[in-house]
Amino acid sequence: MILHQYLIIAGLTLQLFDYGQDLLVGGTDTSALTVEWALNELLKHPRLIRKATEELDRVIGRDKWVEEADFSKLPFLEAIIKETLRLHPLATLLSPRYALEDCTVAGYNIAKGTTVFINTWSIGRSSKYWDSPEEFIPERFLGKDIDMKGQNFVLLPFGSGRRMCPGYNLGIKLIRSMLANLLHGFNWKLPRGMKPEEICMEEHYGLTTHPRIPLAMIPEPRLPVNLY
Repeated sequence: MILHQYLIIAGLTLQLFDYGQDLLVGGTDTSALTVEWALNELLKHPRLIRKATEELDRVIGRDKWVEEADFSKLPFLEAIIKETLRLHPLATLLSPRYALEDCTVAGYNIAKGTTVFINTWSIGRSSKYWDSPEEFIPERFLGKDIDMKGQNFVLLPFGSGRRMCPGYNLGIKLIRSMLANLLHGFNWKLPRGMKPEEICMEEHYGLTTHPRIPLAMIPEPRLPVNLY
């Protein structure tokens, strides 16, 4: 009886550990890659990085770092994140779904027992849903109520429903905090002699989607020295 109880407790502990591991893996590596893609796009479009730092200076000022309470006051930063996840979703295919019964979705007949994969990369680059889908235009999200929690099926970087990414809350907070403070705290430059149009935006596909050629970036402090 005691052994049986111990095994139950041990099994529960392992399940909790596995879930916690899912949260950390789902919310850290992918967050860092999203910030990397965002910086790549911003350095490729200097106009956008200027617009982002102007918003940060106006809302935050140059006497402190960006905090979680500030995120709701930074709509252009949020638009940059959404546009990055639209154009560069870290998981090109969402977790597979299994049809429990015959159904029809968007005019397609799906038989019971079918395994369904949703290609969020293709959705994000479809001219059916987006104007100029191959271009990085954060302004397309300003003034529009398009969330990233799976309620708007044109933007599904974290999936939707009960099989949504378990690391969503951790991941999105990390992305907002990292990107906001990297832009607020530093001026970012390309290596000497490199032009924005020379930045390679090709993707390397795997479990997550990386830039094929990592970009070297040069940071310069832009806040008072006592903040570093």
